[in-house]
Amino acid sequence: MKKFLFVLLSLLFAAGIVTGCAEQNQDTSNNETAETTEQSGESESQEVVTVTISEDEGENVIAEKEVEIEDGAILLDVMKENFEVEESDGFITSIEGVSQNEEEGKYWMYSVNGEMAEVGANEYELNPDDEITFDLHAME
Repeated sequence: MKKFLFVLLSLLFAAGIVTGCAEQNQDTSNNETAETTEQSGESESQEVVTVTISEDEGENVIAEKEVEIEDGAILLDVMKENFEVEESDGFITSIEGVSQNEEEGKYWMYSVNGEMAEVGANEYELNPDDEITFDLHAME
């Protein structure tokens, strides 16, 4: 009888250890899954803006690019990092080798989310999901 109780208690003890270890491994797996999900969420929520470069009010699209930005990014700096840009006093004079033409009165103008900008590119602070369009067209 003592031998039977000893075997029974040993089996119960072993079962308890196995069950406890299994729960600990499951908790560890759940934590790892949560961490992976958080990291994935961070990479998916990258802040980006869309920049379109065109001529004659969008008739000729020169380039279009989705660009990652950091918090507080200034438009002129982002343009210089991602496109071939020349500027004078904070105003862009050439993009991707296409220069403004003073004789024809064509200048680079930009809009953000469909609204004409009221400041130079050196002053505009970008927001995530902004849609920026630089267009070379005649001033009216």
